[in-house]
This record gives sequence, C-alpha cells and structure tokens, in this order.
Amino acid sequence: MRPFTPFEKRNMEYLVNKNIKFTQVQITRTGLKKSIMDATAPMRAYFKENDIHDYALQKKGQDNKVIIHTHILTEFKDIDTRTSLYRPETKDGDPRIWVYKLKETTDADDIHAIIALNPEELYVINLTKVDIIKCCETSIANPVQYLILLLSDNADRISEELLGKLMEFQGMWIDTGLKADTAIGRQVESLLEIDMNDSTLPDYKGVELKSFRAKRPNIKKNLFCKVPDWDISKLKSGTEIVAKYGYLSGGIKSYRNTLSCKFPNSQNLRLNMNYPSDLLEIEEDKVIGPDLFRKVADVAVWRLQTLHKCLLLKHHETFWIEADTRIDEFGREQFRFNKIEHTRDPIVSQFDILLEQSMITVDLLLGRPKFNPVSGEKKKGGDAVSFKIKKNAAGLLFPNSVTYYF
Repeated sequence: MRPFTPFEKRNMEYLVNKNIKFTQVQITRTGLKKSIMDATAPMRAYFKENDIHDYALQKKGQDNKVIIHTHILTEFKDIDTRTSLYRPETKDGDPRIWVYKLKETTDADDIHAIIALNPEELYVINLTKVDIIKCCETSIANPVQYLILLLSDNADRISEELLGKLMEFQGMWIDTGLKADTAIGRQVESLLEIDMNDSTLPDYKGVELKSFRAKRPNIKKNLFCKVPDWDISKLKSGTEIVAKYGYLSGGIKSYRNTLSCKFPNSQNLRLNMNYPSDLLEIEEDKVIGPDLFRKVADVAVWRLQTLHKCLLLKHHETFWIEADTRIDEFGREQFRFNKIEHTRDPIVSQFDILLEQSMITVDLLLGRPKFNPVSGEKKKGGDAVSFKIKKNAAGLLFPNSVTYYF
C-alpha cells in the first residue's frame, strides 16, 4: 500500500479516536480495470476477528464465493450494493475481494476504509475523497455522519485508582536513582510498589505503564518486546544474528540497530511484510539503486498472529507517562510528571499497516552487556527486541485517548 496522504491520515485518526474498528484497501489501476482486489493479511484478520469471513476455511472457485450486503457511503449518497469474498481456482487461490459499484465513486490508487456494522453488513468510505470530519460535524444529516454516530463508543473507563496514586506526586521532583534510559520507568514502578520483572503482562492491575522524557520530541514509544519465532526462522537465535551481522562495540561483538520496512539499515537488514504467509520477516537486502533493493538472504521471522496477541495483551489499557527532567546541584537526574495519555484497546488491523508504512519499527539489541540495576553487574547476553511506534503515529493505533495534565 502506498504512503497515506495527510488528508487520509486525518480521516483515519478521526475514526480511531471514535473507537471505530476498520480495515483499509487500496484500489490499484489494474484492480479497478479488472474489478478485483487482493484481500491483504490485515483485511483477512479484520474479517476473521469480526466474524465476517474466514478465508482459511473457504474453498476455491465461484461456487464457494461469499456475498455480503454492502453500502458505499459518500457525503450525499448511500449506494446499496454487495461485496464478494472468494478464492479463485488460479494463483494458488489467493484471497480476493470486490465491492460491486465501486467504480462509480473511486479512481485508481484511492484508499478506502471498510467497516463492519455487523457480520452481515459492510460499509465502504473513500478515505482519499470523503472528508469524514466535515461530514460528522455539519448540521446537515448525511450517510457518513449517521454511521459514525451509530458506531461511536463513548465509554470512558478511567483507571481512577492508578491515576489517584500518581496524582499524589503532582509537582514533585523525584530522583531517578539510576543512569539509564529506563530510569524513570523503573522509579515509577517503585513509587507504585510494583516488583521489577520481565513479564509480558501489563504492569499495574491490567494497566501497562510507559514512561518517557518530554525533552525528546522525536522519541518512539515502546510497544512491546518480542524475539522472532526461532522455530520457523532461518537463523535460530540472537547469537546467530550477531555472528553473521554483528560488529565489535566496547570489545564485545553485538548488534544494535533499527529495522524498518522502508529501507535497509547500515547492515543491509530490512523488515518485509509477507502478507500471503502472514509473516513479518527480517531479510538481508542488496541496494541496487535509489529506493531499489532485492533480497539476498532470509534472517528471521515473526508470525503476525503472535505479534497481534502481544499487542492486545500488553496494551489493553495503557498510561503513557511524559515527564520533565532536570539535573540537580549534585549532578543527579530528577523527573516530574508532565502529563499522562490514557489509551485502551488498540486496533489490531492498523498494526500491520503501520509496520508497512515504517511508522512502527523494530530495535534489535543483541549481544549487549546485561545490566543488573541492583548489583551493578554486567554480563554478556542482555538481548532485547523492541517494537516501537513513532510518537505522532500513535493516534492511528490507539482509539479515543484521554490526556491528564499535572
């Protein structure tokens, strides 16, 4: 899928903030001409999670085609039509989708949102052309406005207990007690009497805590940590990746770099979304021209389903804690709460798209010294693989956030 325009991104952020779950599809020139579109992995996941359709259970051929009642919405019209979901006999039965009458309202490369009202009814809105915010905020009734009002979830589940505990430290400067990127997060856990651990579960009674320094405007927010699925990977451990692609740092061979889908990094490693196989891949690429590269070798992979589960488990509800910092007269770093953004229930179908758009990236920290904050001991083997999202892209993943200012 091509990069989103500011107009399209604004439309999607509005839907996300209204807690409306949706999937996207780009209509290519060839697809528009042939009346055919690929059902991508994010779309298939959305259909399955919303009990609309499971392509994995569908047999090939026209006799097994599934038809769903559909509405194409514009600012003024509700076009009643149908959507077909099928797997052709040719091309290994790759999942396909087509919305009848779509040619009446779209041009090549337009991106559309597909929204399920229920398992038997779909709505399609052209994100490239339709101004969703204008439709919803006008006093003139229209089809888009009606759908958004119908689907909006205004439930407000504020974690009063946790917020109350943090508000007790309002205006206070607190010693970090540790020189590390994670120092503030560790100290917040200590203030809340949370035992330090490496659990994949949320920190405080189901609420995940993520702390970061306000002075870092381009900071990426850490979503979760998850090593590749070694059982289906070419290289079977972080040690093997370091052996092949690592370099000496501080006398220790390690690998520390960021991976994205957009371009290979300095070690020629890049992420690739393998939608047909529902995998996120690390591959070695060779650059053959400006913005052109080809795969040289497979490195490691994650199952997308595994990553979706990590996201939902870790961020069912999250407090993103932003802190001001200063250095006191003794050279110690101190922090003070600035604001907290409260999010819940990320939209899983957006996760894959944001990876593809390089708004979500992966940090590989392999073969680095492991630091014990209690004893100060360092030893080899502190591997970490972190999925991070750009700060300005979080609104596309997390719906209906609430911000508290200190």
